[in-house]
Amino acid sequence: MEIWDGYYKDGTLANVDLVRGKPIPDGLYHLVCEVLVRHTDGDYLLMQRDLKKDIYPGFYEATAGGSALKGENKLDCIKRELFEETGIVCDDFNEFAYYTFDDDKCLFYCFLCTTDCDKNNVKLQKGETISFKWINENEFIEFVNSDKMIDTQKRRYTNLFKEKGYLK
Repeated sequence: MEIWDGYYKDGTLANVDLVRGKPIPDGLYHLVCEVLVRHTDGDYLLMQRDLKKDIYPGFYEATAGGSALKGENKLDCIKRELFEETGIVCDDFNEFAYYTFDDDKCLFYCFLCTTDCDKNNVKLQKGETISFKWINENEFIEFVNSDKMIDTQKRRYTNLFKEKGYLK
């Protein structure tokens, strides 16, 4: 059983526990974080979703992430999720977006991390990912502007992509 902290819409702790898979009461939210991984050489990491995933099976996504566990703040969450889903340890995170999703009842934080990890040592998480690849910046720009990128992720990253000049 996965336990989350409940938050109010303004991001303050509600001192209420939420249980993954159970309805979230009205007025409460849970914390979700995701990270775009960029290597110091300029390449971006794409992770291929497991073929058994309900949503976007087999798609490559430019993220690692998930829900914060009880007691975790957004940085604790993203460090853990990055490690669980890729095996990468990083302390260089830059928050670039924050969204409130009322339908999903989540407070969503997006980060960019820069790493100098060994690119051949990315780990896969059973049930989550089945492959990975590093692509250079030009390939990443093509990916961003294609129908291969998950649309909801592209929307969350739009401001960053505009800032970097990646959107055509």
